[in-house]
Amino acid sequence: MLSTEFIITSLIVVLIPGTGVIYTISAGLFLGWRASIFAAFGCTVGIIPHLLASIMGLTAILHMSAIAFQVMKFIGVAYLLFLAWSMWQETGALKIEGENNNKGAWEIVVKGFLINILNPKLSLFFLAFLPQFVQPETESPTLNMLFLSSIFMGMTLSIFIIYGLFANSVRAYILRSQNVIKMAQRTFAVIFAMLGAKLAMTER
Repeated sequence: MLSTEFIITSLIVVLIPGTGVIYTISAGLFLGWRASIFAAFGCTVGIIPHLLASIMGLTAILHMSAIAFQVMKFIGVAYLLFLAWSMWQETGALKIEGENNNKGAWEIVVKGFLINILNPKLSLFFLAFLPQFVQPETESPTLNMLFLSSIFMGMTLSIFIIYGLFANSVRAYILRSQNVIKMAQRTFAVIFAMLGAKLAMTER
């Protein structure tokens, strides 16, 4: 049975601006509403491995192995810094070429996927988060966790899309001049760099 506590807690967790939210907003702002949906989808898909790892107990290995955790963490840090540098240089890290929308859409999804899958903190979060809401009397805890995971993912996708569509709605006001565009791009670049630095300083 789905508890009210799970819904409220999940909603709070999803609403808190994180790397995925920032990425989705930037896609909606610079690339349009379709791009924001692709970004939201990529970020949502990126949490599936963490959820499965938590359900299967693989997160315990990550938790016990300091080396594995550090390696995965710094790969994630490097990727966030790469996104920051690309956006700062205006090299098109989040840019879709008009003649190749399919490739652009795929790239947006992959970037969103990598943003979340390369964050080891997510696995540890779900390991601590999901079991709290598994019904003690349930006959299959694994199925219960899978059900809760699907609800969490649905909420994540929905909220991220809302964030992206909102960003797209104010796009016309923000992107009226090249100076504003450059300032916005560099602001997001700094945010990605700060998120990377924050991840680098986190402990298990």
